[in-house]
Amino acid sequence: MTLLFVNACMRGEESNTLALCREYLAARPDAEVEEVNLAELNLKPFDGDMVAYRTEKQEAQAWDDPIFDLAKQIAAADEVLIGAPYWDLSFPAALKTYIEHCSVCELTFHYTEDARCEGLCKATKTTYITTSGGIIGDRNYGYDYVCGIAQMFDLGEMRFVSAEGLDIFGADVESILAKAREDIKQLD
Repeated sequence: MTLLFVNACMRGEESNTLALCREYLAARPDAEVEEVNLAELNLKPFDGDMVAYRTEKQEAQAWDDPIFDLAKQIAAADEVLIGAPYWDLSFPAALKTYIEHCSVCELTFHYTEDARCEGLCKATKTTYITTSGGIIGDRNYGYDYVCGIAQMFDLGEMRFVSAEGLDIFGADVESILAKAREDIKQLD
């Protein structure tokens, strides 16, 4: 089983989100983990020239072009883990750019004859893990967006784990993280 770990933890090893993701991965020793570290990948957002190039390659069905590598990788994954800290009511911009690179008609989704969008990915589940300094509450716009993309790509059942309020004065950080670890253990 291939588990794709989309690592949007831009602070690296200092990230509480990354620590929780590592625990999630450790609980799946039989999985073949492919990690996409967005801080290291340093993807460029699409501009007009990149869109034109990708469109040209799509029309030629030149699927071996490297511009499609990330889309093919997510389409082939059996499971997806997204680790993204809660930044500015959402997630780091690098995750949006990654999703933009994965959003390829005829690889991760297509349109049916009656113009319905249909996902082409084979993942049976996607888990989104986040941490935040404050309380997210009903302002979880990043996760909501990822849910929409997961539906578009057909990334299976969506699951969510969050450790919130880590920077609030007097917060029991270890207790909050322990609760998130228990939530992770309850998955599967």
